[in-house]
Amino acid sequence: MTATTDLFGHKKLPIPDTEGIKYAGSKLKILPYIFDIIAGLEIETVLDGFSGSTRVSQAFAKLGYNVVANDIAEWSETLAKAYLLNEEKPQKYQAIIDHLNNLQGYEGWFSQHYGGIESSNEKHPFQLKNTMKLDAIRDEIDRMGLNEVEKSVALTSLILAMDAVDSTLGHYVAYLADWSPRSYNDMKLKVPNLFVNKRKNKVLKNDIFDTVKGQAFDLAYFDPPYGSNNDKMPPSRVRYNSYYHIWKSVILNDKPKVFGKAQRREDSRDGVAASVFEEFRKDDKGNFIAMQAIRRLIKETNAHYVLLSYSSGGRTTKEELHSILNDSGTLIRAKEIDYKKNVMGNMRWTNEWINSDNKNTEYLFLIEKNRK
Repeated sequence: MTATTDLFGHKKLPIPDTEGIKYAGSKLKILPYIFDIIAGLEIETVLDGFSGSTRVSQAFAKLGYNVVANDIAEWSETLAKAYLLNEEKPQKYQAIIDHLNNLQGYEGWFSQHYGGIESSNEKHPFQLKNTMKLDAIRDEIDRMGLNEVEKSVALTSLILAMDAVDSTLGHYVAYLADWSPRSYNDMKLKVPNLFVNKRKNKVLKNDIFDTVKGQAFDLAYFDPPYGSNNDKMPPSRVRYNSYYHIWKSVILNDKPKVFGKAQRREDSRDGVAASVFEEFRKDDKGNFIAMQAIRRLIKETNAHYVLLSYSSGGRTTKEELHSILNDSGTLIRAKEIDYKKNVMGNMRWTNEWINSDNKNTEYLFLIEKNRK
C-alpha cells in the first residue's frame, strides 16, 4: 500500500478493506481513527484482546503486523482463523464453496427452530428455503475432512451468507414482524475476502487475563464488552452471547436445547457467566467492578503501548477513568470521535463527565506503559 504522512510527518497507511457480519460491537467505523492515533509508533506485534467480528485484527494483519486475535466466542475464533491463519490464495477454496452451494437442502435442526414461511404468523430469523440449505451445508462441512483453516473458511462463508439473508435488526433475540427484503434472496456462499498472510499470526479463545499472561506485545488494543448503564439490563456479554447464539450453534453444530420465542441456546440465558467487564455493581470501596477489571488488565499487560476504546454509554466517572489510564503508564494521546460529524477531536477533560452532553460518543486512549 502507498503510504502518506500526516501534519506531523507520521506515516499514514490507507485503511484496508475488512469483512464481517452485522455486529453491535463492530469497529468498522473506528478503524481510521485507530490507525490515526497510533501513527508514528514503532510497533510490530499487536494484540486484539476482544476481537469480536475481527475487523481490527483483519486490518492490522493486512497491513503486515504480527497479530494475536483473542475472544471467548466460538464464532469469533472461527472468523479469526479464516482471515488471520490463511496462507493460500483465495481461489484455492472455490472448489469447496462450489461443492457446498450445489447441495440439495433439507429440513434439519436449523430449519426446525429458525426457518419460517411467508404465510406463517410466527417470527423467524430466516426463510425456510435458506435454513434448509444451512442444514445441508453445515452437516456436509463436518463430513468433508477439512483441515482447520479450510473448515474455518467454509464456516465463515456460511455465516456471511446467512447474515446476508436474515430478517433481523442485526441480532438474534428478536425477529422482525414482517420479512425483510433481503430474506427473500437465495442464500449463496462466496469465498470470503481472504488475503495471504505472510506473518505467523495467532488466534486464541481465552479469558483475556490468561492471554496477556507471559506474552509481550508492542501494542495491545482493548475494546472490552462494557456493561450497560441500565441497572435493569443484564450484563452485555450475556447479551452478546444471546445476540449471536445462532452463530455459536452454526460453528459447533451441536443442536442444543433451546428456549423462548427466539429459540436461544440454553447457555445464552441472562444469568449465565457474565464477563467481569460487564459487571455493573460497585465494590466495597464504591468503585465499579468492571472499571477495576480494566485497571487490572492494563497493569498486567506487558505491552509498550495500550490502546483502549471506551464508549460514552459505559460506567465510570471522569476522575476514575483518568486514574485508571495513568495508573500503569502515561496517557499520551486521547481522542473523542463524533460519528455524526465524522470527525475526531481532542479529549475534553474539562467536561463534568465525558458523556455529559448525552451523545453516543466513542473515545480512544493511548497509554505508554511504564517500562521496567
